[in-house]
Amino acid sequence: MMYDAPIRIKTISQFHTLRGLPKPKHPLISVINFEDMAPALESGKQSLMFDFYMISVKRDMNHKYRYGQQDYDFDEGVMFCMAPHQILSVIREENGKNPSGWMMMIHPDFLWSTPLASTIKKYEFFDYSVNEALFLSEDEEIKIQQITDNIKQEYQTNIDKFSQNIIISQLETLLNYAERFYQRQFITRHKTHHQFLERLEILLKDYFEGNNLKEQGLPSVQLLSDKFNMSQYYMRSLLKTLTGQTTQQHIHEKLIEKAKEKLSATELSISEIAYELGFEHSQSFSKLFKAKTDISPLEFRKSLN
Repeated sequence: MMYDAPIRIKTISQFHTLRGLPKPKHPLISVINFEDMAPALESGKQSLMFDFYMISVKRDMNHKYRYGQQDYDFDEGVMFCMAPHQILSVIREENGKNPSGWMMMIHPDFLWSTPLASTIKKYEFFDYSVNEALFLSEDEEIKIQQITDNIKQEYQTNIDKFSQNIIISQLETLLNYAERFYQRQFITRHKTHHQFLERLEILLKDYFEGNNLKEQGLPSVQLLSDKFNMSQYYMRSLLKTLTGQTTQQHIHEKLIEKAKEKLSATELSISEIAYELGFEHSQSFSKLFKAKTDISPLEFRKSLN
């Protein structure tokens, strides 16, 4: 399905105007209720790009969303986060009502001169890789709501020299709770993650069994993340949670398994094995093998006799 060129929303004030809301109390941060927004003027598909961070809790979804290049799943979740300049595509139903819940918008300018300006990038739920909303338990949602209410109350009062630090502190707390809840969701999504590991094993097996190693070298982390429509960082976190290994470590483990197979089941020389595994120089292969097994390829082969 094709979408029109995205509508770019540069400021929080612009978004307020677009959705029929009063002028924001603060130009760089705002919390709004979806029920207060004017309904979208048109049904059909539309793409939006925001120049600010967005955190939202949505219920009663009657629109379909596409985040980056993949559909976004709200079926079992309510919390959704976006970073600046990402594209969110929406298919609005005719006469569709607004969802319930709220949305917080934070312009990057509000974070300037604070540690959060750089550390906010570590929160991976601001990434295209996340294609399911975060499910919140009742207690978790209450916790998030309390922090959001504190932020809203602070910027709506008289602004003074303490206001930004207080809001930043509350925002960091909210993000840290969200990180905890997302990690919990990693662990509890057993079926989805089991399927991911199965698909990853099949993909790597097919890659290693063919001539890909000799012709293209080791599969890159980028190649695997593209296959699963995940960012490298998201895949790394997911694999780390499920297996205790990073993506690169997982690839190397499969390589060592293949190397051991060739060392034990063939009479190929170390140089020939290195070449078949995609190494230009046998020294590089031997160095990696020893780093992973504590012995050289030759010592491994001798240990079999």
